[in-house]
Amino acid sequence: MSSILIEEPKINISPSLLEELEHQIHEQGQVVVHCILESLFPTYIRIWPTTYLYDQHSPHKSELVHAEKISYFPVWTLTEGGETYFSLIFSGLPKSCLVFDLVEHCSNESGAFKVLSIPRNEQDVYYVQF
Repeated sequence: MSSILIEEPKINISPSLLEELEHQIHEQGQVVVHCILESLFPTYIRIWPTTYLYDQHSPHKSELVHAEKISYFPVWTLTEGGETYFSLIFSGLPKSCLVFDLVEHCSNESGAFKVLSIPRNEQDVYYVQF
């Protein structure tokens, strides 16, 4: 069987369908938060799966889907003194979101990670320091 290479296939897609798909892709995107934790001494850290991004102007919350270089509760990660870097990946925020909060809900709320009023950017990649 021979194959045929089509250089530019003709595809007709409704503009309204394209717009809807673009909106869904953006809504289902990811948000990456790169974190820096400063500590004078070695310390133990972990992230609870009950860490969310909250849109300040809607009831939406984005769930934590992956963490790099930090362990999930109940396991602890030992850090050296100085700066410790880790990354958190969340489900996408709504397109209408302009400002959001990162809040970790845990049994020791005084030690929870929290950053309020993070302004949204086009890349959905953020850098925060604790």
